[in-house]
Amino acid sequence: MSRLSLGNLRKMKAAQEKIAVLTAYDASFSHLLEQSGVDVILVGDSLGMVIQGQESTLPVSVNDMIYHTANVVRGSEKVFVVADMPFMSYANIDLALLNAARLMAEGGAHMVKLEGGKTVLPAVRELTARGIPVCGHLGLLPQSVHRVGGYHVQGRESQVAQQITEDALDLQSAGADMLVLECVPASLAKSITEQLRIPVIGIGAGKDCDGQVLVLYDMLGITPGKRPRFSHDFLAEAGHIPAAVSLYVQSVKNGQFPGPEQQY
Repeated sequence: MSRLSLGNLRKMKAAQEKIAVLTAYDASFSHLLEQSGVDVILVGDSLGMVIQGQESTLPVSVNDMIYHTANVVRGSEKVFVVADMPFMSYANIDLALLNAARLMAEGGAHMVKLEGGKTVLPAVRELTARGIPVCGHLGLLPQSVHRVGGYHVQGRESQVAQQITEDALDLQSAGADMLVLECVPASLAKSITEQLRIPVIGIGAGKDCDGQVLVLYDMLGITPGKRPRFSHDFLAEAGHIPAAVSLYVQSVKNGQFPGPEQQY
């Protein structure tokens, strides 16, 4: 049984077939998500908060990411698996190469994800030149939460929106094969999605992205504290976990999620 590939994801974008993405951190949930129709699993550094109980994603280590990515890969057969590169693990090109190689060789990841625009372009160029698929991440950058002063919508001001757009195009030119847009106005995400050849996955970025991603525990309504506005408790609606994941996938695929109440 062959896994979903980057080529498949590009074809889905071209055919305007929505890509359903969720985070997972272990083999059991990986298997369940795959059986419920999820296309891509993101092993997010969000595990720092939802698994480890940290206040942010910053304490997550490369070894943590390798451990959880390997579990997710072992629990699946068909899904495409993306692994976050944690805070400061790609601070320079040598670190980026070393840690991305470990995530792929030891963790089994099919792609690595980096946060940021112009500052990460040299690393993106080098990684992709060495055959390592890269997903960019723009908008709200959780690894920069202390610098920006919290979790806030990005890109409402025209100058910031223009910068995010330029960064998206630059990441694509540098070789990135996918992009996550987090917490940006729906109109900006729509514009960027239309301009890029690569798949754009939204989280709090409106319904016009090529796909959607949520933190698994948010969409099951079991994350402690306040749930993000852009999420939805699918478990409360569906009654049990497999049905909740299937409902999420269906809602993404048919364009019902996100709705107006989940976008900016």
